[in-house]
Amino acid sequence: MRKCAVALAALALLFSTACSPRDFLTRRLAVDLIAGSDTFKAQQLFWLRTGIVSNKDYTSPEYLVLQHHGWLTGANAPCIANVAPPPCWDVTLTPLGVDALRDWVPANSAATQYFSVPVARRELLAITGIAKNGNVANVDFLWKWAALNEIGDALYAGTGTYSSTVTFVHYDDGWRVMEGGPSKSNQRLDEALKNAEAVQ
Repeated sequence: MRKCAVALAALALLFSTACSPRDFLTRRLAVDLIAGSDTFKAQQLFWLRTGIVSNKDYTSPEYLVLQHHGWLTGANAPCIANVAPPPCWDVTLTPLGVDALRDWVPANSAATQYFSVPVARRELLAITGIAKNGNVANVDFLWKWAALNEIGDALYAGTGTYSSTVTFVHYDDGWRVMEGGPSKSNQRLDEALKNAEAVQ
C-alpha cells in the first residue's frame, strides 16, 4: 500500500512539473507578459530643443502646449544652417519652465540645447480577447498613457484609451509575447503599440 502511495505521489509530481503556468495562455498571463515587457514599460520621451528652431517646431502641438503653460517663449530670429525655412525662433525656457523642467535640464544647458524629458508611461487597462490558432495567438488589449510629471500631464491631458493587438507564440517553455526583431507572424508588441487605435 505504501509503495502504491509513493508511486502515485511521484506520478502526480511528474504531471505537475510537465506543465508550467506559462503553458496556458490566460488573460492573467497575457497581462503579466505584456505589462512586464521592456517594450511596454518604455517611457515616452519628449525631446525639447531650445535655441534657434524652425517655425514648424515652434508651432508644433507640443511646443504650443508648453507655450500655453508659460514654460517656453520664443522671439523671431535669423535662421541658422540646418534650420529652415524662415521664420525661425530663438526658444528659451521661462522661469516657470526652468522650475518645471529642473530635473531634466542638463547641467551644461548653455552648451546643450536638445534634451529628453520622460513624460508618460503606458498603463495596461484590460485584455479584451484572445484568439488562439495552434501555437499562435492574437491578444487584444486596451491601454492608456499615464503622465509621469506636470509636463506629461500637459502633453497627454485628454488622450484617451487605445486598442492594440499583439501576437503571442507558444514555445517549448511556454507562451511569449512577440516584442521586436523580424516579425515571424502577425504583429509584434512594438508594432501593436504604434498601430494602436483610439477607442471611442
